Amino acid sequence: MIDFSSSPPAKPAHGAASLSVILIVRNGERFIAEALASVFLSRLQPAEIIVVDGDSSDRTIAIAETFPGVRVWRQTTRGIANAYNEGIAQASGDYLAFISHDDCWLPGKLDRQVAFLESHPETDAVLCQVEHFLDDGIACPPGFRPELLGVARPAWIMEALLARRQLFARLGGFDPAFAVSEDSDWFARAIDDGVQLVVLPETLVRKRVYGGNATLTGSQTNPLLLKALRSSIQRKRQGVQP
Repeated sequence: MIDFSSSPPAKPAHGAASLSVILIVRNGERFIAEALASVFLSRLQPAEIIVVDGDSSDRTIAIAETFPGVRVWRQTTRGIANAYNEGIAQASGDYLAFISHDDCWLPGKLDRQVAFLESHPETDAVLCQVEHFLDDGIACPPGFRPELLGVARPAWIMEALLARRQLFARLGGFDPAFAVSEDSDWFARAIDDGVQLVVLPETLVRKRVYGGNATLTGSQTNPLLLKALRSSIQRKRQGVQP
């Protein structure tokens, strides 16, 4: 298990101090350029973008390395939860933000979220509204509710999150027992621990729907969401902190 309470890596000398962006990916050459380009649509630029690569066999790494500030970290473990944990351990920023290779941030996302945290020191993390959209030429995949398309909704997902680094030292990382829905378990632990988390009214993330979204259409999602809920109920009953 990674110890997030240890000292972070030395901060990069370039870019805006104290902001790291983490992108986890495996074989994402189709969309990763668009995702990385959207990171730069804020006035505030990250000090580093850590691309955690899960053994891609396509051009993912080559494309990522064409963007400034990108550092590729080759994942040493397996799974989405472990990929996030490795990325967080590598990050040097005081603020951490997360983006998927197949999604996009809207202009000003980093500006708005960092400004909120800096003006609200009592807040540990901030989320935003998210709009789902269908990829070009793709029919709505089975298992996805079409009424969610094109509508801004508050989203408790990693792509919408910007958090203070110390929050991960406080809560720990993501549970590898969750093949998907690892973020739902983490957010449940955050709520149970009394984390101060605010959802902004602005739509700052567009989430692509195309049939390849494991967390949107995967068969394991609902059982693992129930597992996260049961774990939360058990913590409350036992009075155990995460």
